[in-house]
Amino acid sequence: MSSELINSPRGRLFFNGSAILIVFDMDGTLVDAEAIDEIAKAANVGDLVVALTKRAMMGEMDFEEALRERVKLLKGLRVEEVNKVALNIPLMKGAKKLIRELKKEHKVAMVSGGFTIVAERVAQELKIDCLVANKLIIEDGVLTGEVVGPLVRQNSKKDALEAIAKREGIRPKDCIVIGDGANDISMFEASGFSIAFNANPILYDIADVIITKKDLSLILPVIMGGAYAERVTREESAAKKRSRHLEA
Repeated sequence: MSSELINSPRGRLFFNGSAILIVFDMDGTLVDAEAIDEIAKAANVGDLVVALTKRAMMGEMDFEEALRERVKLLKGLRVEEVNKVALNIPLMKGAKKLIRELKKEHKVAMVSGGFTIVAERVAQELKIDCLVANKLIIEDGVLTGEVVGPLVRQNSKKDALEAIAKREGIRPKDCIVIGDGANDISMFEASGFSIAFNANPILYDIADVIITKKDLSLILPVIMGGAYAERVTREESAAKKRSRHLEA
């Protein structure tokens, strides 16, 4: 088995064609960056924000607490600078190919704890069908250090997934979700099938498939061809992780 595609202990069976909706995280998944970290660099608070982001994505800090603390540090940054950063955040390798192919058979949504100022540009470029994200508050052309939106809480992605599924007349179990951090856990648990992409280890034991290489096109054979995640023991999974770390 390729070290880029690893079956996890959860081991559910995904049948080709059963998923109606594919739901993606944005930061570190559809884009090759954490948008808030890049914005923070423009505000000269990059190191502080990067540290908080890392703790939040690894599950060491409540997502809402970490989000609000990070956004406070952005207070006073001019929106022109934020827009400049948003335009320069790169898509993840393989993103365009993957979304183009998926949209031939499925609807595609993006559920991001990040910000509309970035997410709307990404959704437009990739032709995403549905977007849910938070919003930075702007007054007189500068950030106020506040954020609002449906995804500020730790487990709010589950609520977003359920709302989108209800609107489409399907169940969350009819969805495949792809993400990389601790705030994706509730969405993973509610979905029918989950893929940890470029992910923090906290997702390894709850994802059905783990993809370690930063190339979204590797998801295509999993979704389009169907994939069986073997029921491996936690010890075997841990051994694979250790082997992968040694190879790196």
